[in-house]
Amino acid sequence: MDLLLRPGTPADAADCGRICFEAFDRIAREHGFLGDFPSADAATGLMETLLDHPGFYSVVAEQDGRVVGSNFLDERSPIVGVGPVTVDPDRQNRGLGRRMMEDVMCRAAERNAPGVRLLQSSYHCRSFALYAGLGFEFRETLACLQGAPMAVPVAGRTVRAATDADVAACDDLCRRVHGTDRGGELADALKQGTARVVDHDGRLTGYATDMAFFGHAVGETTDDLKALIGAATGFAGPGILVPASDSLLLQWALRHGLKVVQLMTLMTVGLYHQPAGAYLPSILY
Repeated sequence: MDLLLRPGTPADAADCGRICFEAFDRIAREHGFLGDFPSADAATGLMETLLDHPGFYSVVAEQDGRVVGSNFLDERSPIVGVGPVTVDPDRQNRGLGRRMMEDVMCRAAERNAPGVRLLQSSYHCRSFALYAGLGFEFRETLACLQGAPMAVPVAGRTVRAATDADVAACDDLCRRVHGTDRGGELADALKQGTARVVDHDGRLTGYATDMAFFGHAVGETTDDLKALIGAATGFAGPGILVPASDSLLLQWALRHGLKVVQLMTLMTVGLYHQPAGAYLPSILY
């Protein structure tokens, strides 16, 4: 039957949430891992947020009159992030994921987005092959870490709640590290009350939208990220994403009790600035 691709609406949340949970859960368990969502309700909650957020573009796939998949594009900042892309487990390996990926790539091109990024689970070889075939390049391996809060301070650095007065400094720091800001995500984090900043020698030297799977962090140095991680009261979702190439930060986190849940891959199309500082990406990029 013909495949229909259309914009998603809040009314699609239940179907998209069920498919999202089942798709991630099945592929994870096939490889001996836990899925990214603890339940279908949790995945549906995420779908409700994404489908109702003006900063996200959505595409829903219908076949035989049923919703069979969805994909999203995070457009809150100049660089756009793909995902989650999910296909009904009973309809996988039929090209549906590729069609939805091509849709969001066209959307990014229409918006003249300078770069597109995504993360994928390293154990999922088919998705890696799909993204590479669409032109995405490998950039970094990430270790997803989870564990109990550390309560480990870093000398000379103070972590506090972010305020609106910190936005300009946070955006400037992100541009110095990544070549672009992520101001849209920071604005959402300020509204949600999850954003934190690091003060060092009278300056803002790091920030995090959240210590979570869907949060990102930026610092001038690894010590700034240590301060943010060490002050966190928890790590929401599957965990935080630490670049494997940042050996000092990764080894420090492991010594303080965090454990590797899985490895993930950062892939990009278009503009990519080799980070000039310390960072934690979100699952969206």
